[in-house]
Amino acid sequence: MFRRTKISGLLRLRNSLLDDTAAAVIEFAVALPLLMVLVVGIFDFGGAFNLKQELNNAAREGARFGAAQPTNDLALAQPPSVNAVRYVVAAYLTNAHINDCGLSSSGTTWGTGGGLTWQFTASTGCTMTLTVSRGIQLQETVGGAQVNMLCTRVNIVYPYQWHFNNVIQVLVPGANYSLGNIRSDATAVNVD
Repeated sequence: MFRRTKISGLLRLRNSLLDDTAAAVIEFAVALPLLMVLVVGIFDFGGAFNLKQELNNAAREGARFGAAQPTNDLALAQPPSVNAVRYVVAAYLTNAHINDCGLSSSGTTWGTGGGLTWQFTASTGCTMTLTVSRGIQLQETVGGAQVNMLCTRVNIVYPYQWHFNNVIQVLVPGANYSLGNIRSDATAVNVD
């Protein structure tokens, strides 16, 4: 009788352990997709935030450089001072190890947005747009008087490949949360 109670006690212990293990496996199977979405989301949004910061810096550098350039060449269809802003932005992106989409190459498409605005479209490997506006007017109050200041604005539209969209579909089939482009701009007061 002692042997029979000992064996049945061991069987009950084994069965309870198997039940706990099965419950843990089921809990893990339910939690794994949520954890996967969370981890990929953290990395993806962190990468997008880092890229946004680098684009902000590139736009700021381009605006500062453009604001220091002379304005006597702006009547030309392709002003060298505006082209130089393009090279500054492309160099910043390259030094930050970001694909400049061919912005520094001669195959970049020029366009005019009217007035003192020029637009560059680069499409080597990805498609980004750089807009340089040399005649942005801002009003400032100086000594009680309104003063119009001419500024240079640099705007960057850069594509971002979101991986989060692929992972969220594990939880919600058919969901689409891709954002597409990251935009950045900066403005600096013209020196000339």
